[in-house]
Amino acid sequence: MSITSDLIRGHTETIILAQLMLKDSYGYEINKSILDKTDNQYELKEATLYSAFRRLEQMGYIISYWGDETTGARRRYYTITPAGKMAYERNKADWDEAKAVIDALI
Repeated sequence: MSITSDLIRGHTETIILAQLMLKDSYGYEINKSILDKTDNQYELKEATLYSAFRRLEQMGYIISYWGDETTGARRRYYTITPAGKMAYERNKADWDEAKAVIDALI
């Protein structure tokens, strides 16, 4: 079964922040991690991913920087800020609360 985007819509930024809580990363690596964690059931579209990066950067939740790869194309890495960590914790708590209500109803 494939996860429909309707179930996850509105949580894209939190998913990205969760990945960045673990380590600095770049777009392809974040998307690959999402695919791996969901057993290939969910993938962020590239446009969705990079739009979310821009929003998160504008909100001050992440900062981007260029990697210093010696081979291949340079990668734009993202790191989470203290404000981003706080936003992640808030969003995670909201998700846990909503999940408990939905679990009680379904």
